[in-house]
Amino acid sequence: MDVLFHITSPDAAPIAAALGRAFSDKGKAWGCFLTNDGVKALVDPAFAAASKNAARVAVCEHSWDLHMAGLDCPVERGSQTINSALMAEAGRVVSL
Repeated sequence: MDVLFHITSPDAAPIAAALGRAFSDKGKAWGCFLTNDGVKALVDPAFAAASKNAARVAVCEHSWDLHMAGLDCPVERGSQTINSALMAEAGRVVSL
């Protein structure tokens, strides 16, 4: 994976959506891990659409249960171990 977005705030959704679209347009593999209340970015329509072209999208399951209780998670749920593995796979990490 060329770039991993590490999303910790829902305010990052518009930025991540624009960057994700740009990377996809350039044929770059990208993914993201969402944690803290950054999991709320998944309800942003532009980010949700852009993330469909990501190589991998995962959320911290604890953060999802805390901030999005009762909603079905549209992406992979995982632990911070998944976060670490994604960071190891990424050529670059962008923290948002």
